[in-house]
Amino acid sequence: MEEVILVNEKDEPIGTMEKLEAHQKGALHRAFSVFLFNPKGELLLQRRALHKYHSAGLWTNTCCSHPRPGEETSAAAHRRLKEEMGMEADLRFMTSFQYRSEFENGLTEHEFDHVFIGSTDAQPLPDAEEVYSFRWLSPEDIHKEIAACPAEYTTWFRIAMQNFFSTT
Repeated sequence: MEEVILVNEKDEPIGTMEKLEAHQKGALHRAFSVFLFNPKGELLLQRRALHKYHSAGLWTNTCCSHPRPGEETSAAAHRRLKEEMGMEADLRFMTSFQYRSEFENGLTEHEFDHVFIGSTDAQPLPDAEEVYSFRWLSPEDIHKEIAACPAEYTTWFRIAMQNFFSTT
């Protein structure tokens, strides 16, 4: 059973809950999103596996997940980058934000999301259980695609791109 860290509005831990239950109840919990760029300034995007219980098959940032109880968020970001994308990179904390998004299947993503960025010239070796496909794309092209087809991208990714990776 995978648990997430429940937090208050200040990102202070207030308990734990089983991951699916947290999404069923819309409980605020800690998460992270990794954004890896190559030397050309392109962002590594992943298309989520088609069997995920929410946002399946949608394009999103390089890697995202939840730290485990007792695990530092930065350590969790490195762990999941290796697990999901088969990569290692120096990551640095950039910012955090809170969002809430309800899905058609009745689940709610309510996260205090920590954004980490890094750079690499390595090619990913993704875990097929987590990642359907991947591609490198410039932030400018990503913004154009989101404007044309927002439903093809995860909620948290659209928020992060709009607020932290603007091309203007």
